[in-house]
Amino acid sequence: MEAVAMSAQARRQALADMSARELDILVIGGGVVGAGAALDAVTRGLATGLVEARDWASGTSSRSSKLIHGGLRYLEMLDFRLVAEALKERALLLTRICPHLVKPVKFLYPLTHRVWERPYVGAGVTLYDTMGLTTGSGRGVPHHKHLSHRRALREAPCLKKASLVGAVQYWDGQVDDARHTMTVVRTAASYGAHVANRAKVIEFLREGERVVGARVRDQLTDEVYDIRAQQIINATGVWTDETQRMADTRGQFHVRASKGIHLLVPRDRIQSRTGLILRTEKSVLFVIPWGRHWIIGTTDTDWHLDLAHPAATAGDIRYLLAHVNSVLVTKLTQEDVEGVYAGLRPLLAGESEETSKLSREHLVGHPVPGLVVVAGGKYTTYRIMGKDAVDEAVRGLDLKVPESITHEVPLVGADGYRGLWNRRHLLAQESGLHVVRIQHLLNRYGSMVHELLALIAENPELAEPLPGADDYLAVEAVYAASHEGALHVDDVLARRTRASIETWSRGVQASEVVARLMGGVLGWSPDEIAEEIEVYERRVEAERQSQQEPDDESADKVRLAAPDLG
Repeated sequence: MEAVAMSAQARRQALADMSARELDILVIGGGVVGAGAALDAVTRGLATGLVEARDWASGTSSRSSKLIHGGLRYLEMLDFRLVAEALKERALLLTRICPHLVKPVKFLYPLTHRVWERPYVGAGVTLYDTMGLTTGSGRGVPHHKHLSHRRALREAPCLKKASLVGAVQYWDGQVDDARHTMTVVRTAASYGAHVANRAKVIEFLREGERVVGARVRDQLTDEVYDIRAQQIINATGVWTDETQRMADTRGQFHVRASKGIHLLVPRDRIQSRTGLILRTEKSVLFVIPWGRHWIIGTTDTDWHLDLAHPAATAGDIRYLLAHVNSVLVTKLTQEDVEGVYAGLRPLLAGESEETSKLSREHLVGHPVPGLVVVAGGKYTTYRIMGKDAVDEAVRGLDLKVPESITHEVPLVGADGYRGLWNRRHLLAQESGLHVVRIQHLLNRYGSMVHELLALIAENPELAEPLPGADDYLAVEAVYAASHEGALHVDDVLARRTRASIETWSRGVQASEVVARLMGGVLGWSPDEIAEEIEVYERRVEAERQSQQEPDDESADKVRLAAPDLG
């Protein structure tokens, strides 16, 4: 299987191909669950289409805590099945499906009580590790350790001596969620799925009670396509209820949006060799190593406002800083915060009044003939959710369909990654790039690194770092537009790279260069380049202002004042 380029031309052709014949499966929603469902369907031999109203992973799937984990806190809720399922998926992702994208990450769990807490937490983490061994794929991460007070402070000198009496250190997985989701989409396309972002479903096609397709508007051209399919899978996350209303059905369940915000601070602001997991009165707080930064999160509050652009408030930021500062020797201030992002979790409604206690289990339903709905769940179990949705859709097909095989399907870039990693010093010599740059590219593109190195060989200027975002190279902006479906500057700075949250300018310094590089690929006029730069800068300014507002309503109003290219 050869990786195909998700170019602008390929996108236009995909829309034309989807409307030219009846599909077996049309998936609506280009988050990780929709992407997983499309990959599952196409690798079973089904004619598959996938449409997304905005960019791939532009909703929840780019705004998570970026962890691939079993959910240690769900053990305390006695949700053993969910934890076991998630740990199996963690092992598959780390060892087989995408080892270039998912990496082990270690956490320190500080203990604050001398007698009962160590055996209590230790038993839970031992169970967590043991359940990880039952997957058949190995854990993919080291076994946990018990640390004394002194050893814990050696690992995390940032912690106040009085904030712990000892610690347990354990391992989980980490992923760049937006890059992973896009890679799942690209893998589906490489197996033959027709995929199109910026393609919005505006109504369902009906024959009596049955849903037989969807009317889709190309957000770039306003052209409308009628796409017919034997079964449609609604995988729209927090937009589930909205999508169901288009089908004139109340649905079998409802999704409740919970807002979670995260802060990024430079790595030198917290002196630690390990991530941290801290108890709060409502949930847990993570301090997660992220390249040259720490991610601190998250909050967990109801959200009833705009779903596309959830806004963080000054109160949200103060809440996280207060909780993390309660254990730090050197307190963080708002001036230390380099980036902020807010996301919405799609939780199944009706199980509890507190969103932090709502189940992360997923449900699949068939509310009307021809329409399958999948909702709930957590990022780590996206593959299972996609499989279950396709299983349900297959029941409505008059076909003999093979079982799911995605547990053994590597994502594009995975095959050959380990061998290339071992050759990274030679790749550096051959390309003229520093070995650190090669490592960076390998951990983002895997074996597709050769495609980027070929672009650099043709134009050595593409080896230059992006202004103000020097973790990323100019070639990555070009490749995002030519191979990864990026259609706007925001797609590159917020999702193909993470410059929008990892830099003090929030990516603004790089926006002009990125616009010109993308414009060369996508054929933008000077006016279109200028518009892309202006829209991105106004988006960043609106986000900054919203983060100074006291409440959700005022922050939402400020954020939505910025223009949106769709």
